[in-house]
Amino acid sequence: MLGSLVLTPVFSGPFLFISAFLCGAVTGVGVLLQNLRAPRIVVPLVQLLVLIELLSLFFLNSTLKFGLFPWKGTAIEFNTQLVNAMDSINRFSAPLPPDSHLTLFAVSVISATGLLIHVVAVQLRQAAWAGLLLLIMYTVPAATVHGGLPALLFIPPAIGYIVLLSAEGRSRLSRWGRRISGVSHLDAAEPVEASALGQAGRRIGLSVVALAALLPALLPALPEGVVGNGLAGSGPGNGVGASISSTDPMLDMGKNLKRGDNVVALTYKGGPDVGSYLRLTALDSFDGNTWRIAPRPENRKIDGELAPPPGYNGDLSKAPQTKMEINVSRSFRSQFAPVPYPLRTISLKRDWRYDASALDVVSSNGQVVGGKKYNLSAYDLKPSPDQLHNALQGGPPDEYTSRVPKRTPQDITDLTHEVTADAKGNQFDEAVLLQSWFRSSGGFTYSTDNARGSGMPALRDFLLENKTGYCEQFATGMALMARILGIPSRVGIGFLPGTSDKDGQYTVRMHDMHAWPELYFQGYGWVRFEPTPPARVATTPSWTVGTGSDSINPSTAPSTAPITPGGTEDPLIDKPNGDRNLPNDSGVAVLDQGNWFTNGGGQAIGISAGVILLLCIPWLIRSLTRRRRFSRPPGRSGAEGLWAEIRDTSRDLGLDWSEISTPRQSGEWLLTKLPAEAHPQALRLARGIEALRYSGDVNPSTDLRAEAAAVRKALWSQARQVRRWRARLLPPSWRWYLNRGSTEASDLLDEFDLLLARLRSLVLRGRHAN
Repeated sequence: MLGSLVLTPVFSGPFLFISAFLCGAVTGVGVLLQNLRAPRIVVPLVQLLVLIELLSLFFLNSTLKFGLFPWKGTAIEFNTQLVNAMDSINRFSAPLPPDSHLTLFAVSVISATGLLIHVVAVQLRQAAWAGLLLLIMYTVPAATVHGGLPALLFIPPAIGYIVLLSAEGRSRLSRWGRRISGVSHLDAAEPVEASALGQAGRRIGLSVVALAALLPALLPALPEGVVGNGLAGSGPGNGVGASISSTDPMLDMGKNLKRGDNVVALTYKGGPDVGSYLRLTALDSFDGNTWRIAPRPENRKIDGELAPPPGYNGDLSKAPQTKMEINVSRSFRSQFAPVPYPLRTISLKRDWRYDASALDVVSSNGQVVGGKKYNLSAYDLKPSPDQLHNALQGGPPDEYTSRVPKRTPQDITDLTHEVTADAKGNQFDEAVLLQSWFRSSGGFTYSTDNARGSGMPALRDFLLENKTGYCEQFATGMALMARILGIPSRVGIGFLPGTSDKDGQYTVRMHDMHAWPELYFQGYGWVRFEPTPPARVATTPSWTVGTGSDSINPSTAPSTAPITPGGTEDPLIDKPNGDRNLPNDSGVAVLDQGNWFTNGGGQAIGISAGVILLLCIPWLIRSLTRRRRFSRPPGRSGAEGLWAEIRDTSRDLGLDWSEISTPRQSGEWLLTKLPAEAHPQALRLARGIEALRYSGDVNPSTDLRAEAAAVRKALWSQARQVRRWRARLLPPSWRWYLNRGSTEASDLLDEFDLLLARLRSLVLRGRHAN
């Protein structure tokens, strides 16, 4: 159960409480059967049957035969639920909603792991191997939690594992009988409480916990592409790659906007003169927690022209068209191909498919678009404000894009109607008023510091409280408010047009990633709006000129010259300074070229300094230890320190110092390693140590520092130059201090193990006294 705490950032709902009950029940059955001396092979089988029965009663009771016994239908439904859970885990970001199939998955993993740990640790008596089973529960959060797990979640299972090893050692040695010798303040008749096996387990556990806690703090953060999303490519961009997954494009977009390196995603030629938005996909399902890609029918093969734009009733043969050539960098790893909307044709065919409702192009075999070069044509549909104003209201285009979550706060609904009151029920005017409210009159600020996402609590905080966010919050906020007004909406994920050069080629970088709402109007289909403030996107689409409009400029797109923001831009909007993700007035993210220090030089210096510091730790330990030993006043303690210094110096220089030799034997050995002029000092040092240890009438204030310094200097003079440098940089004797630290820490754990025995001894002593 301590290990299952790592699943709390992933799952929600009462899965921990149900899992605790099931683990307790399974363990209780095992204890009961063991006390009844049931055959060892019977215990796990009965535990498994109990677990299956309890899981069925909790989650699959409608499939039970006679309401009690799991049957064929139970197994089929269980498999279906797990398949659905795995699909949700692969597609959506954490935290996952408290759906029944996800709760069943979490409870099944935890309780099954608990049963296996019981079998391994108790039945097979191999507690050390139980730690591997805990890793099962780490795989899910490792794959779904963005930014990694909090370090504190690793401590409870680590402590539990150490206690498990300690208990196993005590249990094993307690079968040997009573203690022969042990801790002095305990009665010899007490059972064995500490063991060599338990001590070894605690040392291993302590070392693992220490490494897990210290290494992340000591080592510099690795680039994202080293162990996760992204690969360095050889396309138009350079540096570490970036990724957009089909499971959670919104999460990946926010991650790429906040990344330090502004990697080239693609270049393109053609299209409208002012550039083109390039869309990856559309998120059309919102359950109150996550914006997702709704379940789709099987994607269609790309063969000639694609399906017409959904909801558009005009004559497409007369609609203007544009052609483009797109060259995607190898550093951009996405299963979606960036294309303008609405797409008409594309040269990607073999392993690529498209969805008729979203007109997005996606890989059919998991390959990425990085390194692809393709040609396409698209419709350049630009409905006029009057056409959209006069559009008839019709039914929703599907079952997802009009759905408002049941737990939408009433204050968001009230705010929506308040902002759009002047539209008098016209859906287009309501949409334009929403866009204007987000961009100017609502008092919003653009900043990528908002990391709360776009779930219902985050949107409420964004709309009613802090009013600070980036395109994710602006796009999803407007899409939700549009649905409240009865306007079907979805969220597009893709890129701003990028920057153009003198040859007309546009370069699109990862900081150009963007999200925007698409609203549905009968007869014209899905129409893009732009609620993100001018601090990020300078202008709005030309068709959004209407009541409350804040801009009359053409569709947002950069060119080589800056485009002036809309005339109604509110001067009270704070434009953050110094944010690497903010664009200039052209609506394009600024790429700060920086200097050698900001472009990796500072990080290289920091890494080099850290490596040098780590390499100097052994030398620093030995230097401080030697200084402390020679600074001690004369006496037994000071003399032992000097003798230890000669021992460590011998080891550092590669000499074979014996731990079992007496001081006299060690002194005679030193004579064979030293020049003749140092023999008297070596003899006086060895005889002095011998006298302080074994003679009762020796002067305890004998000062041996001069002799020790002379012997140490002579040892260094006899060593080779290479050996001296090794002794300075990586002295072998420093390992002794690590071993000593491990021993003292293990002894401290032994004392903790004996705490209960001490308390029991104290209580029993008081009871006997009474």
